[in-house]
Amino acid sequence: MNEVQLEIAATAARMVVEEGLNFGPAKLRALKALGLPGRTALPSNEQIEEQVREYIEIFCADTQPQELRALREHALVWMDRLSEFRPHLGGAVWYGWATRLSDIDLALFCDDPKSAEIALINQNLRYEVQSQSGMHGQAVDVLSLHSFCRDLGEDIGVHLRIYDLQGLRGALVPDGRGRSPRGDMAALQRLLAEEAAQ
Repeated sequence: MNEVQLEIAATAARMVVEEGLNFGPAKLRALKALGLPGRTALPSNEQIEEQVREYIEIFCADTQPQELRALREHALVWMDRLSEFRPHLGGAVWYGWATRLSDIDLALFCDDPKSAEIALINQNLRYEVQSQSGMHGQAVDVLSLHSFCRDLGEDIGVHLRIYDLQGLRGALVPDGRGRSPRGDMAALQRLLAEEAAQ
């Protein structure tokens, strides 16, 4: 990573932590904030994540672990609530660099893609539907809602990415660092237990 990319990554990381931005928008905002041309080579997501972790270590070490635990426990509530759809947690909450501004990102694997929507309707939950890029670049429906997290005392965004049941096979392929990109309820419970033991 060259000096310019490092500066972009550090600026984007601050925006991710302080404003709850996703990596893509944070990179673009960092370009603008630094007055760099639109064609400037951007840092990778891995480089942004590295800077996010560093920023948290320096500026948020006293609050972030508790916020992460609250988000993970809240994710467990939703995973239990939607257990019939084989929920898997991903994103910042799974990887461990989430703060109170981070959203919970769950992948649901359904026999019938509409069944998750029906389940939310049956629970009288209001949600918005949008289409976003999924695991393998294909467009997937994302059901987004707000859920009050008692431990944080505020609403948290919960995003449910809807996949076909066959998608579960490719959902746990390790990333470039050998990490699983998401985990089921048992994996999340193990993470929470490990953290509690430390």
